[in-house]
Amino acid sequence: MKRIGQLFDKAFSEENLYKAYLDARKGKRKKCACFLFEKNLGANLKELYYEIHSNNYKPTTYFKFKVYEPKERMIYAPSFRDIVVQHAIYRIIYRIFDKTFINTSFACRKGYGTHKASKYTQKALRQYDKNLYTLKLDIRKYFYSINRNILRKLIEQKIKDRRFVDIIMKFAVYENPIGIPIGNLLSQIYALIYLNPLDHFVKRILKIKHYVRYVDDFILIGLTRNKCLEYKRDIIVYLKKNLCLILSRFTIQKIKRGVNFVGYRTWQQYKLIRKYSLCKFKRKVKKREAQSINSLLGHAKDTLSLIHMLKIIKEANNYVQNIQIPKIYQPIYYLYCCR
Repeated sequence: MKRIGQLFDKAFSEENLYKAYLDARKGKRKKCACFLFEKNLGANLKELYYEIHSNNYKPTTYFKFKVYEPKERMIYAPSFRDIVVQHAIYRIIYRIFDKTFINTSFACRKGYGTHKASKYTQKALRQYDKNLYTLKLDIRKYFYSINRNILRKLIEQKIKDRRFVDIIMKFAVYENPIGIPIGNLLSQIYALIYLNPLDHFVKRILKIKHYVRYVDDFILIGLTRNKCLEYKRDIIVYLKKNLCLILSRFTIQKIKRGVNFVGYRTWQQYKLIRKYSLCKFKRKVKKREAQSINSLLGHAKDTLSLIHMLKIIKEANNYVQNIQIPKIYQPIYYLYCCR
């Protein structure tokens, strides 16, 4: 495998640090941390430049907080200056590693979000007899189980600039011996890199035609039940031996029963959003939270759930006329909800 060197100076040039700052500030211009950094922009960027090039740079302490949806997790939020450094790294390494990923590895890649993952999954389901099976698996506590020594070796397979790798790995440091912090920009690409060997094992060794992964959830499609059991055993052995990971759970079921994946319940002919998302939508409509309502409508745009969600809005508007239907959904709203 070809390795790329001399990336440190490229990543941490004054020009790239400034471009990284522009990336970091997107959507954050109104936040205090961004404002304070911008207030003395030239001095702050120059200070970062000299700290990094003199080998004195060290990420500051994370701000930690818990989120409870869809499940309880501890989030490690970096300071704005550390976000700038992460963007400087990301601008260099994204293209290098993106070329190594298979086409059905989704999440945290440009143009590879949940909608595309869901469309591919449904397209794959349609190519098989409804009585064949799907094998759905996910990793137990994935981010908390990543072995940083293995992660470093995987990064070094493509990057031979040790000084640059040392900086990259500073953002993988975690309070426990194993695991990486959730909340860093770079944690997203770490997650893709770490399971990339599994993707190639499934495609090249097991030779599965239709396989799709979204972070630590992955599905093998169009198999017999015996093959599902065989491949599950092979994957368990591979994960334990090569990546020190353990499966959390698995599901083997017929294609006609659909799959629950990337926020959708998907069958060959149609799909719905998850019940949790629908309940959340009802709460947001009740509270009249327009931004969340529009976000959830966008999530449901290619599903049969969209009509039901628009009817919920209509019913709410019968009492209080203050929820605006986005223009893109108005034709559907008037067709199905205003008869």
